[in-house]
Amino acid sequence: MSRAPTSLRPEPTEPRRRPAHDTWTAALTRWVEGLVPRGQWLPERQPVYVASWIYVFGVACLASLVVIIVSGLVLSLGGVAWWHVSTLGHFVNSVHLWSVELFFATMVIHLWGKFFMASWRGDRGLTWATGALAFFGSLGTAFTGYLIQTNFDAQWISTQAKDGLNAAGIGAWFNVMDLGQMMLWHVSLLPLVVGAIVVVHIVLVRRRGVAPPIGATEPSPPGAAAAARAAPTESPATLATRTGVEP
Repeated sequence: MSRAPTSLRPEPTEPRRRPAHDTWTAALTRWVEGLVPRGQWLPERQPVYVASWIYVFGVACLASLVVIIVSGLVLSLGGVAWWHVSTLGHFVNSVHLWSVELFFATMVIHLWGKFFMASWRGDRGLTWATGALAFFGSLGTAFTGYLIQTNFDAQWISTQAKDGLNAAGIGAWFNVMDLGQMMLWHVSLLPLVVGAIVVVHIVLVRRRGVAPPIGATEPSPPGAAAAARAAPTESPATLATRTGVEP
């Protein structure tokens, strides 16, 4: 019996593999890198102008917000009267109050500093807008916090505020005399809104970089210098042929 030519023998086939990029983890990685390029989340080096004090208040504001959230969660677990009858509750309530005061102080300085710096330059308009929205959302959250102190100040503020809200036509949906409703707004709804805006704001800052002072030279994105060095150089004749412009 004659043997079949070697060229006619069917070659063994390997099982078909899924492409390396066809996974949800790879898709998530591409999505995250599309939001913020690699190397810009936690950059190892910053421009020299970041050493100015005006750039400190944004980080101080964010740190104060973390303390506010942690102390607020502890207060919500204790109940609406816990900080009046417990020494520990009174301490946590004081930490929450003073972290709010520090949060607004650093936020106002950060906001005005970026305003006079014209930080919307360099395609950073959305970064500026989200920062302003976070400020106004924080005002509403602080207002509901004053109303749930369950003391004379809360009673005075709520009775004075209800007339204005009723005159605006929203007193039926935003009842400042209802402690349960104010707890819902202050603990659940408004913090989620403010937190989401702050997250978007931080992503935009990492994506676009911090705004440089007026007149300062903005640094190139990470890796741009290395890519420029690695790119092959073109002769003037080749450049003229490709672009159609005489050297």
